Amino acid sequence: MAATLAGIRVVEQGTFITGPCAGMILADLGADVIKVESPEGDPYRAYQGGHYSPHFQAYNRNKRSIALDMKRADDCALFETLVRQADVYIQNFRPGTAERLGAGAARLLELNPQLVYCSISGFGADGPYAERPSYDSVAQALSGFLSVIVDYRRPQFLGPALADAITGLYASQGILGALVQRGRGARGCHLEISMLEAMAHFAVEPFTAFFSLGEVPTSADRPRLAQAYIVHTADGRLIAIHLSSLEKFWRGLVAALQAPELGTDPRFNPRERRIAEYETLRVELDSRFSRQPLAYWTARLHAEDVPHAPVNRINEVVEDPQVDHLGVIVPVRAPHAARHTVRAPWQFDGARAASVSPAPLPDEHGVAIRAALARAGQWPAAGASAG
Repeated sequence: MAATLAGIRVVEQGTFITGPCAGMILADLGADVIKVESPEGDPYRAYQGGHYSPHFQAYNRNKRSIALDMKRADDCALFETLVRQADVYIQNFRPGTAERLGAGAARLLELNPQLVYCSISGFGADGPYAERPSYDSVAQALSGFLSVIVDYRRPQFLGPALADAITGLYASQGILGALVQRGRGARGCHLEISMLEAMAHFAVEPFTAFFSLGEVPTSADRPRLAQAYIVHTADGRLIAIHLSSLEKFWRGLVAALQAPELGTDPRFNPRERRIAEYETLRVELDSRFSRQPLAYWTARLHAEDVPHAPVNRINEVVEDPQVDHLGVIVPVRAPHAARHTVRAPWQFDGARAASVSPAPLPDEHGVAIRAALARAGQWPAAGASAG
């Protein structure tokens, strides 16, 4: 894949997910990312014991690592040498921590006025919540996002760390925008983003619905309006169906079910009635789909051009023919890491990543980076990576 950010140098001082995710996106695009860790390492390394958890591997591929003790003058000097030659700096400390480490925005922008300095926080740099600790679950809840995905009858968190990853993605977008601005002749800048702001923006549709209609959105609104259903099949699988607003998909579903009576049932026709009777129709569909196995229904729905998909588990995604065709799963170039991972989603002129470099071991490139800086005082070339 074309290294669209080749030549862009990034110092990432991130921990857990938000900062490392932003750094990973830039690394996936070809930037040279040096991850600066404390001597103890990113706490995410030990999330499931050891110093190389799968969680850490997920967000730290394609990077180099150096361990620096910011309480030592010589390590601080080395850090500043890297910053002077960097294009981007990323941190996701709690407000005030970077300043205490000598890595605050004012200090680093003084060292390098062309630097794009990205600070990621939970609730912003100031305000009544600024000093509170924030994690994924907290940001999902406070931003309103959780309220439009959770079932209040059985409240529980769903899936992966969405707020962490989404904030990291937004941060990388902001960094890219700042780099474009700098490329037009501007200086560097201090880019700030909080998890609260990122998740509120991610929930822009329910916010807009609230401001437009004056009604508080719930988790039932989106599937009801989109006419999206998850139903059981006879072999214990789940299948997702999305009818949207096009009448042809409803007619196709009726045909796939061989149930013309549904097409004339006044409870479900026209579409406005299906929205109003969403739960009744869901029970009806679940009962009908439970009579045949998944393969039968995927064939029937495909024949009628109804938007659908099995609810795949991760191991099933790996074996999916479309996933295989797109080359989504790629090898990791190291014997000590997970052998495969999911590549970055972009293709540039038809080219896409064929493999990734593994997340670094603790201080894996420290010796080489220190030696390069000692020799020439210049940013260490990526090729000199073994330490």
